[in-house]
Amino acid sequence: MVNALPTLVLVILLHFYLKQMFFKPLDKVLKERYDATQGAQKQAEDAVARANQKAAECEEALRQARGEIYREQEQARLAWRQQQARELEEMRQEASARLKGAKEEIASAAEIERQSLAAGTEALAVQIFRRITEGRAA
Repeated sequence: MVNALPTLVLVILLHFYLKQMFFKPLDKVLKERYDATQGAQKQAEDAVARANQKAAECEEALRQARGEIYREQEQARLAWRQQQARELEEMRQEASARLKGAKEEIASAAEIERQSLAAGTEALAVQIFRRITEGRAA
């Protein structure tokens, strides 16, 4: 057992020496490597989060732009409908005025024809009366 004591002391000293000279630096390098890996991973996650936020902002801006375009289209469509309604009303009024003028013209022509017919009828009646009276007198 006494012979094993120097070996035990050497193993213990070797343990502390290896721990101090090999394992601590190795642990330090592994920790730095882990931190660097985790840091890069965190940076990547942050970049993805920023990209997602930027994409959401772009989508919101696009949605607002579409809404504005739809509103402008609706306003243009409404203005076009109002213009069509005004033009249609103007055409109706113009057609109504033409129809009224045509009716007055027809009524005037009919009155002239009635008067002419009445005058012609009276002259014809006189001629008929004369022939009838001439036929009795003869």
